[in-house]
Amino acid sequence: MKMMTMIAMAALMLAGCPLQIMAKKTIDGGKQLEQRLRLLQPKGYMMAHQDDPFYGVTWEWEQNRSDVLETVGDYPALMGFDLGGIEMDDKKNLDSVPFTRIHDELIAHYERGGIVTISWHPRNPLTGGTAWDVTDYTVVKNILPGGKCHAKFQTWMQRVGDFLVSLKTKKGQPVPIIFRPWHENNGSWFWWGQKLCTDTEYRQLWNMLQDYLNGRGLDNLLWSYSPNLDGGWTEERFLLRYPGNDRVTLIGEDAYQWGTEADFVSQVTADLNFLSDFAKRNGKLLAMTECGLKNMPDATWWTRVLKPVMDRYPISYFLLWRNYKEEYFGPSPSLPCAQDFKKLYEAENTLFLKDIKKIK
Repeated sequence: MKMMTMIAMAALMLAGCPLQIMAKKTIDGGKQLEQRLRLLQPKGYMMAHQDDPFYGVTWEWEQNRSDVLETVGDYPALMGFDLGGIEMDDKKNLDSVPFTRIHDELIAHYERGGIVTISWHPRNPLTGGTAWDVTDYTVVKNILPGGKCHAKFQTWMQRVGDFLVSLKTKKGQPVPIIFRPWHENNGSWFWWGQKLCTDTEYRQLWNMLQDYLNGRGLDNLLWSYSPNLDGGWTEERFLLRYPGNDRVTLIGEDAYQWGTEADFVSQVTADLNFLSDFAKRNGKLLAMTECGLKNMPDATWWTRVLKPVMDRYPISYFLLWRNYKEEYFGPSPSLPCAQDFKKLYEAENTLFLKDIKKIK
């Protein structure tokens, strides 16, 4: 029997089938994460928070703290982190969070049973400005192959890849990550936005980064496409920048209430009607990839405004942006909205860390 096995293995190698492919018994981390999200979604939608363990409304840079944890006694199911600044080889990201801390907290949340997502606000490679520097309309064109900044951007992608490769558990397993680059592209406040590059250039930008990271063997990434709140998507217009079903697993949008409550509800409802239908027809997961109401002037906004809208759709998660003393979007024990957030926590269809750890 052993001799027959050796002969069979040798035949496979001679036929061009690498031995390591035959030995691979488990699916990649990105696919495993997708399966987990699909298992969780029928139970409800996960609560997510950006930069949750780094700072809060009344504190910053302390260890073992979380405004969500201190409000309801549980961590968010999902935490968001940002890599803006990694491309410059900075020690801290654009929000002054050390990358070593991001590395450790991200892994810690995964190892306690949570899920993580990463966004990236890269500097402007042409002007040297921030991601919000839109003074030049040729940035994307100049970092694509043949552009004068292409070599620089290759270095930037390498630095992103190096950090992502380092995200491994104590057992050496890559951490599965929802990766969400080039977000809010239908707006024009980032250098990759609607008026800053053509639809073709945007898709080429997406493909260039995705192909590079795939080439690094980062099969633990689940790719998320998230434009901004639109209020009137048509399929024709949505598809203009959509990278394609073969390149995207999760779709969503960033939806903040900047104006009136009525306008927010109307616009989010219109968008989720379209996005949920598109997701269903194309086999994609759906999420509120960012959302919130700045500094929470309405103490009942969680359950009175946001939750009734989300209850109507098969959403995987909703991510509230960061809490900071001057600008916050999540709960805190010190805020009037804390009691309403506890009601959100107690709802059967809102999932926090303890909930998702029970669902296998």
